[in-house]
Amino acid sequence: MKEIPSVDLNDFISGSPEIKQKFVKELGEAYEEIGFVALKGHFLDDELTENIYKEVESFFSLSDEVKDKYCIEGIGGQRGFTSFGKESAKGRSEGDLKEFWHFGQEVDNDDKLKAEYPENVIVSELPDFNKIGMSAYKNLEKTAIYVLRALSLYIGKDEFYFDKYVKNGNSILRPIYYPPIQGEPKGAVRAAEHGDINLITLLMGASASGLEVKNKQGEWIGVTSLPEQLVVNVGDMLERHTNNKLRSTIHRVVNPPKEEWGSPRFSIPFFTHPIGDMPLDCMDECIEKDGVKHHEDITAGDFLHERLIELGLVKE
Repeated sequence: MKEIPSVDLNDFISGSPEIKQKFVKELGEAYEEIGFVALKGHFLDDELTENIYKEVESFFSLSDEVKDKYCIEGIGGQRGFTSFGKESAKGRSEGDLKEFWHFGQEVDNDDKLKAEYPENVIVSELPDFNKIGMSAYKNLEKTAIYVLRALSLYIGKDEFYFDKYVKNGNSILRPIYYPPIQGEPKGAVRAAEHGDINLITLLMGASASGLEVKNKQGEWIGVTSLPEQLVVNVGDMLERHTNNKLRSTIHRVVNPPKEEWGSPRFSIPFFTHPIGDMPLDCMDECIEKDGVKHHEDITAGDFLHERLIELGLVKE
């Protein structure tokens, strides 16, 4: 496979059982083969996409002194600002050449979860930053729910199996800024090869190229989403929960050619996380094929904590 497949969410919500089932099959097979798709027909319109990129560029243009005000200690970078080079990929000591912001869940009608999650951080210098950021968050969350409904049918579960776990889930919207490269990176890249932690990731079209995914043959494939598409990939939680049926594909963001080092890159992924109590036990439907259970039982919350330690964002 030399490119990622393209699917249209409008097929899933078309009202036609045949067209809906075709989408389910195409999506599921793509996630078994390469773990990535380009998704059309999502709920994030062009105007909102343009507006959030304007706000994100404005935020990262603020001085380091101002941005550092929004770095909140003791929460593993789960809200607010994380400064340049602080996060590294699993198994790597070099920090990635990026800084980022986190918007998190605004819990509806669940006091227990509301107490568990950190509050979102308000940027006083940019009055529209949080409002536009959370509007994008909600539209991407809605899209993620529909994608997971299709995958639930593909696996053989009830269509709405994931809904109760994703509603009020610990999802994150992460605007990322990759600054211009000032000198020889010495082994560091914009984002070293990794798999995502979560159930699925929805990625808005980045401002520059660089994203690559590794196919089953070990080849790196460049991924560029069109303006009307989201790139949607499987994360480690979903791979684990489906007993490796659906693939969490390794991907990276490579440094540009030297002549383009002076150009920054912006990217805005939405990491779909469930509530922490969700069991990630291998589904029976995904064990039946070969009778082998490939992962031990664990909750989503415990798995996330383990991975944040590995990323260097939380201390043991």
